Amino acid sequence: MTPFDATVEMTAIVRSMQRAQLAAGPADAALRRDRLSRAMALLLDNGEALAGAINADFGTRSRFQSLAADVGASVRSLSHAAEHVAAWMQPETVETPDSAITGRIEYQPLGVVGIISPWNFPVNLAFSPLAGVFAAGNTALIKPSELTPRTSELLAELAGRYFSPDELGVVLGDAVVGEAFSRLPLDHLVFTGSTAVGKQVMRAAAENLVPVTLELGGKCPVVIAPDADVTRAAQRVMAVKSFNAGQICLAPDNVMIGADQEADFLNAAREATAASWPNIQGNPDYTAIISQQHYERLLGLIADALAKGATLVPLTPLGEPPHDPATRKIAPVILRDVTPAMQVMREEIFGPILPVMTVADTQAAMAHINAGSRPLAAYYFGTDKDARRNFAARTSSGGLVFDDVMTHVGIEGLPFGGVGASGMGAYHGVHGFRRFSHARAVAVQGGDAPGKLRAPYGEKLAQLEAMLVR
Repeated sequence: MTPFDATVEMTAIVRSMQRAQLAAGPADAALRRDRLSRAMALLLDNGEALAGAINADFGTRSRFQSLAADVGASVRSLSHAAEHVAAWMQPETVETPDSAITGRIEYQPLGVVGIISPWNFPVNLAFSPLAGVFAAGNTALIKPSELTPRTSELLAELAGRYFSPDELGVVLGDAVVGEAFSRLPLDHLVFTGSTAVGKQVMRAAAENLVPVTLELGGKCPVVIAPDADVTRAAQRVMAVKSFNAGQICLAPDNVMIGADQEADFLNAAREATAASWPNIQGNPDYTAIISQQHYERLLGLIADALAKGATLVPLTPLGEPPHDPATRKIAPVILRDVTPAMQVMREEIFGPILPVMTVADTQAAMAHINAGSRPLAAYYFGTDKDARRNFAARTSSGGLVFDDVMTHVGIEGLPFGGVGASGMGAYHGVHGFRRFSHARAVAVQGGDAPGKLRAPYGEKLAQLEAMLVR
């Protein structure tokens, strides 16, 4: 489709969905649970087909990772919302300054919510926000990534099988269609992707004053304090850094550690990687890099770092190449002696490359974090409670995890989102319900009160002056 055709066609879809929603009236709890249940059924009935499509799109995508992170995690979000939606919908009573007045907050659906989902978790990052969208009584239109075409086509087919076009639609197309999608007169727009594209999406959505939720990622730091269990830290960092080959917005992007701890961390990282990945190139559990462009970008980051003085610490299995263009698989690699001048320290990595920098102390680590953009998550390994509190108080990030990596994203009661350059708005659980609802203020004036603003003001003015003057 040309940009004009895409805009016209998709605008017609949005307007049709909006008219249908207005005609039907607000979705009650039963309808919301039904939509959530059908979304779960879509995933559970077709989990293997979806995992197969993702595998075909990546070249190699771990079946376990697809079933766990894309299908299973999405079902968990949808199930949690279905269980709690009736309670979330209840109006909240608020205190008022006058006993004759009652006040409450009623949560109203926004309307039609657009979801632009990325390629790295093509099912999860469409259906996880969809849990909050449906729970809030909205309908949705999804634009999945063109980098996972088989998965996107399957999602479009399944959406038409389990939902009416007025409830859930999927729009297919390339980046041109994606740009047109961000300009639609939606009632809310969710975008997951890079900070650079997020700025473009927000700018385009502003043309129609469409509110946005942006989940943008960033350079998620790991701080290993002097009192940390270094072996445990290495195991947990490398587990997530190699999951999906590091193609995760929450993956650890760099490690800051004391010079006297570095050797222990490197040894533990080698052992952890060898235990998890005795072979990589022929291993169906080790995920390929999504495209040739991203594969070459990652190799370029390594080359740039080495040219500027970094030291390479390969974690490649014995007898295998560190990377192979035929499979687009890159074995995990650590870069030591990194500096801020290196591209690997300046842009989000999104791959199995881990820079490790030595710092004088945790204060220096915090200074490094605070000198950059606020990350989507920060990870701190160390047991001292005062040091933890200090780190939490003096750094800012979308999420914060102590003694692990990425744990918070699997807890439905916690909000998932960024801050500053890593995004705005949060969802998951009740936070998604509220994000995709309008909190409407409702006040009821009771009794025969004449109203405080009605003239004449003489006696009221005297009362006001007595209250304001000390």
